[in-house]
Amino acid sequence: MPFKVTAGVKVSVECFYQPDYSNPSNGEFMFAYRITIENGNPYAIKLMRRHWHIFDSNMQRREVEGEGVVGVQPVIQPSEIYQYVSGCNLRTEMGKMHGTYEMIDLDSQRTFTVNIPEFVMIAPLKLN
Repeated sequence: MPFKVTAGVKVSVECFYQPDYSNPSNGEFMFAYRITIENGNPYAIKLMRRHWHIFDSNMQRREVEGEGVVGVQPVIQPSEIYQYVSGCNLRTEMGKMHGTYEMIDLDSQRTFTVNIPEFVMIAPLKLN
């Protein structure tokens, strides 16, 4: 499971192919991913924004950014873990994603960036 630690925050990613929501003959491949964010700091943090870079194996690139994740801006207390599941559709059976979160230290009100590790998405049919 890929992970990165930035400024005391550990971000881990698990990825799952979603065959029931995919249609390979039409170039539609759906993936779900579970993000785990662990706050290793002595202060509470709030996830304000996300910014994703998404790449298909045909070299198409997309960027997605916006407030929070899955409709919320979670506050993560010291030593706490926050998890969420989201999804990404690709036009090819392989791709990758990476990105950043904009966080705020709720004690000092200082904003900082946390890196999301790169992870690959591969439909099982590609592995055969």
